[in-house]
Amino acid sequence: MSRLHGVPWLLTWVVLICQAGCCLLDSVGAAESFSHLRPFSNKSNLDQGYCERKRKTNNFSMWSLSSESLIATLPVDTIPENSIRKVRDCIFSVAYPTPFISRVLLVAVSKDVLEDILDLDVSVKETDDFLQLVSGGKVVLGSIPLAHRYGGHQFGSWAGQLGDGRAHLIGVYTNRYGERWELQLKGSGKTPYSRNGDGRAVLRSSVREFLCSEAMHYLGIPTSRAASLVVSNDDVWRDQFYNGSVKKERGAVVLRVAKSWFRIGSLEILAHSGELDLQRTLLDFVIQEHFPSVNMNDSNKYLDFFSRVVLETANLIALWMSVGFAHGVCNTDNFSLLSITIDYGPFGFMESYDPNFVPNTSDDERRYKIGNQANVGMFNLNKLLQALKPVLDRRQKQLAFQILEGYSEHYYTCFTELFRAKLGLLGESEDDNYLIAFLLKLMEDTKADFTMAFRQLSEITQDQLKELRIPQEFWALQDLAKHKFFSDWVTIYLLRLGRNMGDSDSTRRKRMTVSIK
Repeated sequence: MSRLHGVPWLLTWVVLICQAGCCLLDSVGAAESFSHLRPFSNKSNLDQGYCERKRKTNNFSMWSLSSESLIATLPVDTIPENSIRKVRDCIFSVAYPTPFISRVLLVAVSKDVLEDILDLDVSVKETDDFLQLVSGGKVVLGSIPLAHRYGGHQFGSWAGQLGDGRAHLIGVYTNRYGERWELQLKGSGKTPYSRNGDGRAVLRSSVREFLCSEAMHYLGIPTSRAASLVVSNDDVWRDQFYNGSVKKERGAVVLRVAKSWFRIGSLEILAHSGELDLQRTLLDFVIQEHFPSVNMNDSNKYLDFFSRVVLETANLIALWMSVGFAHGVCNTDNFSLLSITIDYGPFGFMESYDPNFVPNTSDDERRYKIGNQANVGMFNLNKLLQALKPVLDRRQKQLAFQILEGYSEHYYTCFTELFRAKLGLLGESEDDNYLIAFLLKLMEDTKADFTMAFRQLSEITQDQLKELRIPQEFWALQDLAKHKFFSDWVTIYLLRLGRNMGDSDSTRRKRMTVSIK
């Protein structure tokens, strides 16, 4: 088997790079302890006497978070109560995490995230301060936890206000490389955007998010990262299969980090509510912080921003396809403006190649099947364009539509480049698209394992292929070889490899091993 219990084997090795902790401590309800903090009384790190840290530390007194870079520009909800309601005229609401009642166990941390992103020595996981921070028991002095207001199209229909219903942005950290990272707890309690939810996440889904976000990073795919995972004994009730069978599970929290958590729905909610001045404020903030190549003084800045989002979204979805990843819930509220993979829910990795693969059991219409992800990307970008129309003039709207029309070409160009690399092809040939499509059709007909077929093509020699002499251990290729047209595909493939100038079979196999995820 190439997968274990629905989790791809690619994820299993991530555990090896994650450092586990075993500290069992009482949960501390710290919201009252920090109740004196208010949005507009926050001071910057410099004002508080902090200096930039150039080395890793395990001392939280030498480490700081701040919300100032967000709330100094982006308005905060004027209603302080953490009550579920419709919210207007703001980007964030102040919302404190709700600590667990029971004792909390630190299950795992990502050493790479702690040390290379957050400048924390991995030994910090042994401290009580760390456990309290990553479980939502305490917030860092000088930072104000926030819940983001956004909307979105869900399964093709406008869903209105959504927002961070079980997530808290606990601060922004600027590391020794000058990188700005937003830290967010998921599963940390209710916010004004919780709707009918309880604000919690369960261990089952939290383990999946922790593992997959780290795996996607190491697969070279833009993604949010996971710093830690904690579990409690608090009861959380879930209907896992949406069949009316509600069962008790354990509550958990993931600390995840990203350069930004703004998404298409962040702009949609403002356009739908007619808050156009606020929409411009948010757009300017996002562009200035995250799109340095866009000239803020250019009258076409919003058009340039849209162009970059279109291009990077096409690239991201092509990368998903190259590793057989299906997001599962490609709503506009789950599509990042920075074109990174966020919000890991009912995702899945395709085993046998099947364009109709759907990991989400609630997606009855198969809207988000893996073979439709590129089309859904186009749909979501069109919704982004609709949200941007109020800030574009007539000429810019026409140009934006032309940019959107170029999405398909961008996608297929990136898709083809990725699959050329997976097949060990050098240069370009007009027949490459046919060669790739032919192979995928053989995989679909024979239900060959997607990941292992490419892996074994990187290991088999050209002589073995030419003679159709496939070793028994190459079981995925043996499945492919059962197709009556397999030998025809091999003939075309070998001819194409023969046009790799200055290449050798051993070099080809080494190159493919690096390219194949």
